[in-house]
Amino acid sequence: MSERLEQRLRELRSRVLVRSWGYRQRRHARGVWFRFRRVLAAASEVYAIPRDEARRLIAEGGRPEPVGRELDPPRLVLFVPADRVARIPSAQPLAVRLSAELLSAECLALVPFATE
Repeated sequence: MSERLEQRLRELRSRVLVRSWGYRQRRHARGVWFRFRRVLAAASEVYAIPRDEARRLIAEGGRPEPVGRELDPPRLVLFVPADRVARIPSAQPLAVRLSAELLSAECLALVPFATE
């Protein structure tokens, strides 16, 4: 094999290793922001709610989003219908984007876009 061909093969292997490492990291810390943004993209509204209200929502059948547990510190992230969030007097509306307010909230209630 020629020297130039061996060099190209080493470069190709290097790129494949870097790319495979990146794909593996999507399941770990590197991918948490991607997954969190995907959850936020499905929400039309976001509210910060107290922990006791979040527990009530879980008792009513709400399922916490797995991405909330991946954050540090872990957060409760729930999709909740708009009419149910309206009945929570202490719910504080937040902008639907990664922000300091959103990331500092311990529990988040996300209102999904209406599907008709």
